[in-house]
Amino acid sequence: MTPELAHDLKASVRTIPDYPKPGIMFRDITTLLGDPRAFRRAVDELVHPWAGSKIDKVAGIEARGFIIGGAIAHQVSSGFVPIRKKGKLPHACVSMSYALEYGTDIIEMHVDAIAPGERVILVDDLIATGGTAEGAIKLLRQTGAEVVAACFIIDLPDLGGAAKLRGMGVPVRTLMEFGGH
Repeated sequence: MTPELAHDLKASVRTIPDYPKPGIMFRDITTLLGDPRAFRRAVDELVHPWAGSKIDKVAGIEARGFIIGGAIAHQVSSGFVPIRKKGKLPHACVSMSYALEYGTDIIEMHVDAIAPGERVILVDDLIATGGTAEGAIKLLRQTGAEVVAACFIIDLPDLGGAAKLRGMGVPVRTLMEFGGH
């Protein structure tokens, strides 16, 4: 991606200081999603490395990952799989516990959402510490999926999440970085 494109997209992200708690700079992509040109460019850039490749499913992490993941699934002509917090899906599920800063949580997807051997791209809006994405990758692999890549609009590299996923053997695609939390 060109530096100009990264700058244009970065300018479309709103920063909200001290949210959800003091000292946090919240990176809000709803402004990017609301800008048709920026939204289209972000989706195009995220799918570019896999244009023409066989991608069976795109898995999106609740909730902004649903928006971006649905658009990416459309672009690569694949199915879409929602990954949600425990108790939010109506059918039989497989689940995975993952670490939070303080404690654990559980994510789920439908047991029949992905067949063994299917090629999957994981998508969310932002990668920070990587706990949720790591749990999602483990969940996908538990079902026999081949996780081709993980894509995020924003990387917070100081928190190490993208490096953690690369350490799991998953290529990571991000469009911009912000320092700090």
